[in-house]
Amino acid sequence: MDRSGLQRIIPIILVLIVIGLAAFALFSLGRTLFSGGTGQSPSPSPESNTAQQTLTTVTAERGVRMSVRGPIRAGENFHSYAITVTPDARNMTTYVGYVGQEVEKSDLANDAQAYTQLVTALNRAKLMEGTALTGDANNTDGICATGTLYVFETLHNDKPVQTLWTTTCKGSAGSLKANLAQVRNLFQLQIPTFSKLSDKVNM
Repeated sequence: MDRSGLQRIIPIILVLIVIGLAAFALFSLGRTLFSGGTGQSPSPSPESNTAQQTLTTVTAERGVRMSVRGPIRAGENFHSYAITVTPDARNMTTYVGYVGQEVEKSDLANDAQAYTQLVTALNRAKLMEGTALTGDANNTDGICATGTLYVFETLHNDKPVQTLWTTTCKGSAGSLKANLAQVRNLFQLQIPTFSKLSDKVNM
């Protein structure tokens, strides 16, 4: 090809390159605008992230607790129990009466690896998927009088950070959205003598 022919083709090639780059830039801009500005799928809500982070953080001051209350009846026949797990301890305590008189207690050691497995399993079971209720909607006094109340808490220095609950009564589902049997069993299996302890309080 002679020199004059090459000089005519080069400007055409440059124009085509510029047009291609402009089209690509417009396509990228449109995709960004129509996908919410980032080009990525929406992230979980900050509230959801915070609840999950509270559950899965493994430090000495963290913990999880399941509290279970039986049917409403005469004080001497009213029973409850709680299972608390931290990175270095596991505890189950059974109670009688509405003031929480201790019946029996089991204290066991734990380690960070075992605790990590538990809270990861609880997270996979979507324990923190529910939204905590407020005001009267969160009042569990006298609720599900003929059944059982389950309260699940994440703890920081033994104080509740997030509390979700449910019952075995229809119409009193509460704030827990996870599968009750699944998360309940994860707690119960932390205490090898669970059946023996719970039988003593007729739960």
